Amino acid sequence: MAQYNYDEGGGMAAYFLITILALVLTPMTLSSVKGKSAKKRIAGCQCQPCLEQHSRIAQREQGSIFAPKLSKRTYFLIAGWSLFAFLCYKVAGATVENSVYNPFEILGISAAATEKEIKSHYKKLSRLYHPDKVKPSVNETVEAIQDRFVSLTKAYKSLTDENIRKNWELYGNPDGRQEMSMGIALPKWIVESHNNIWVLGFYGLLFGGALPALVGRWWFGNRQRTKDGVHAKSAAAFFKSLKEESPMEEVVGTLGKAFQFETPDASAKKSDVAIDRLESEIEKKAGSKWSEVRKIAKDMDGKLHVKRRRALVLLYAHFLRIEVSDPKLQDEQAQILLQLPVLLNALLNVSTSRNWLIPTLVIMRLHAYLAQALLPVENQRNRLTQLPSIQNKDVESLNDAKTLTDVAQALESKNDDRAGDVKKALERWGAIEVVDAAFKVIGERVVTPSSIVFLVVKLRLVPPNKKIERRELTVEETKKAIKFSDEKDDKFLTSRNDTEELDNEDILTAAHAPFWPGERKPSWWIVLADDKLNRVVVPPFKLTDVPFANPNAEHDRDYRSYKIQFQAPQNVGIFTWKIYLVSDTFVGEDVTKDIVLKIEEPQAVEEADEDEISDPDEDTLAGQMAAMRGGKVKKHAEQDEEDESSTDDDQEDDDSSDSDSD
Repeated sequence: MAQYNYDEGGGMAAYFLITILALVLTPMTLSSVKGKSAKKRIAGCQCQPCLEQHSRIAQREQGSIFAPKLSKRTYFLIAGWSLFAFLCYKVAGATVENSVYNPFEILGISAAATEKEIKSHYKKLSRLYHPDKVKPSVNETVEAIQDRFVSLTKAYKSLTDENIRKNWELYGNPDGRQEMSMGIALPKWIVESHNNIWVLGFYGLLFGGALPALVGRWWFGNRQRTKDGVHAKSAAAFFKSLKEESPMEEVVGTLGKAFQFETPDASAKKSDVAIDRLESEIEKKAGSKWSEVRKIAKDMDGKLHVKRRRALVLLYAHFLRIEVSDPKLQDEQAQILLQLPVLLNALLNVSTSRNWLIPTLVIMRLHAYLAQALLPVENQRNRLTQLPSIQNKDVESLNDAKTLTDVAQALESKNDDRAGDVKKALERWGAIEVVDAAFKVIGERVVTPSSIVFLVVKLRLVPPNKKIERRELTVEETKKAIKFSDEKDDKFLTSRNDTEELDNEDILTAAHAPFWPGERKPSWWIVLADDKLNRVVVPPFKLTDVPFANPNAEHDRDYRSYKIQFQAPQNVGIFTWKIYLVSDTFVGEDVTKDIVLKIEEPQAVEEADEDEISDPDEDTLAGQMAAMRGGKVKKHAEQDEEDESSTDDDQEDDDSSDSDSD
């Protein structure tokens, strides 16, 4: 019968916990360290306002020395490694009870010693450690002295007595066969009878209360949110409020309705002096635009919810670049702004599910207005205030400045100190260029009805203040470049990736966004639409990591290809569509391109192919055989002309002979 031994000191449980903690904490720590190092390596806009904003973001995320801001992940790592260190210390100081019995080690003699050497060594130890020879002390009691001598005697007999040595060699113990012992990694006090009520109570609370509560909170919490991560009531408000012709103000007002369900109740106050002051400033600067947004955001009963009002006030304070002095309101505003991309994506899904083009473009463009803190109005000169330290009054003073480069040149001509920052911002500006766009079908030359089509778009970034000068290629270099590009295009078209592998590593990782409360990596949407019908043909495809133009790139391939898969229409015809490229970071940097999709019947294509290859030349062997069978053959134009001329000559000869006879 097996004998069970409980882990009195908790050593076995400590080894188990050390292993589990090491497996969990090590990858989490490495990922955290890599994440921080990656943030430090972010390269992007180097203008002074962006650098100051990055510093403020880092300070807000890290906190101060006396009040550091640590995430839940950091707290977990600190607690986990502290427990790991404590368990290691405990295991290091624990005594090992389960050791293999070795009489040579007990006697302190070599395993190759002879019996004579063993007896001689034992006599020396007896004279030293016999209980009659050793006197008890503070560090060594009588029982310890006796136990040590008994252990030495047993070890000596295990090596000299034939029967005892046989037991040791066969069973590993001089006393012979022992009962099987199994260790349990539980301290004995857990299973003692007088502690049963506490142990059972703990398990009851854990599995009967805490675990069901945790699962229920996760289950019902997921049921309250959509797959886009927004509250179900927010999604319902989006679905009811968004219209086919919704302008920018209506989209912003629809967003305001979501904050009734997205923000916590603790931040809602019926009366707030700071909010009232901000709203009065917004009314002065925005005027009717603000009134229209407030009207759209109201409930059915005509009242504006407290949380909706707060969110809209802080949002428009960001749009108008009104400084928020209260630190708590600053944090609240940052939380609202960082949450808006999620809400906008949910609103975008509502619009694209109905194939509405106008609200889809408005929602995507609103991302850029948020990033640059610009009032969302259709004003071409308004986009000039994206540049660092440029305000509306500066734009009004530069009457001739119509583009971003015009502002930079005007400031430089006036020796304005802001010219340097403006140039730095323009050097890493996200002005996108469409190199090429075409419809492709794998293995086919034409597009047939209901076939799987790929829209392949080749893109690169060309900063407004950079002139890309490319050298002229020789004939041989041109052939190599064409062959290289064709091979890359074919490989990308047949691959499973939507984005081509990046060869050019010069990409924009941190965009110019000095007012955005977080790191901003720019992205773009590609939308294939029928603007005449106000319909989205293919849902938006979001892309990133577009390379900058590089005239020294291999074979002049300094762009990157992206593809969108969709099914061709079922009808034959010519479809005139438009490609929209919309930036989520830079206002006014949208690009449109007209594109035509031609759908042909497969039968007509096959007949055209057969006509091109089936009629052989009459001078060839195949042509002669086809003529003998009565088939069609191709005749030379010269021979046809000779035949016609000879026929005419013969006719003239016949006419002349007839006249002579007459």
